Amino acid sequence: MASTAKTDPEQQNREDEENASAADDEDTGAQVAPIVKLEEVAVSTGEEDEDPMLDLKAKLYRFNKEGNQWKERGVGSVKLLKNKVSGKVRLVMRQSKTLKICANHLVLRTMTVQEHAGNDKSCVWHATDLADGELKEEMFCIRFASVENCKSFMEMVQEVAESQGKKEDNKDATATVDLLEKLSVGESRSDGKEEEEEEEEDDDDDDDDDAASKDKEAVEDKAKTEEDKKDELASKA
Repeated sequence: MASTAKTDPEQQNREDEENASAADDEDTGAQVAPIVKLEEVAVSTGEEDEDPMLDLKAKLYRFNKEGNQWKERGVGSVKLLKNKVSGKVRLVMRQSKTLKICANHLVLRTMTVQEHAGNDKSCVWHATDLADGELKEEMFCIRFASVENCKSFMEMVQEVAESQGKKEDNKDATATVDLLEKLSVGESRSDGKEEEEEEEEDDDDDDDDDAASKDKEAVEDKAKTEEDKKDELASKA
């Protein structure tokens, strides 16, 4: 007597699912092209024409005059960047995550950096800053991870400020020399012109004298001729 095996429905379903999943995992070799093709875009940081002189990690604070307290501006890298053409140096600091600018101003000859009272890892300074899109007088305080970094920052800023002062003095001296040269050239030209005018005046005077003498001689000759005529008439009479 032959016996027939009954198929379990749950087992059949499991087998069907396994077969379906195996079919899904099978590599067909087909390649799907992306719907949108993204191209690389060059991002300008505004620092392409500048050479970095200093780059340190730090935390920046700004003094709030209204609240009479220090407020944090961000944590990131503070840089001193020297322009390749003008030679001017600016201080720029961006936040690490957002890259938002929290300080952006030139290092001028009048800028001085002082150690913050009670903390040898911090220093303070005043500057006309442009980080918020408009020039504002700000008082900054920056804190570094080590005393060495703080000293390096202070020394570099002081060195840059002094060099900017020397450049400005040299420019003033050069401008003064150029002005003196122009004045000396102008004076020599004016002196030469005056001499020429004087010579022309002397020549005119000589010409006038010659003309006057000629006129005098002509008058005398005419008078003499008239006298001779009178004498002739008198002798005939």
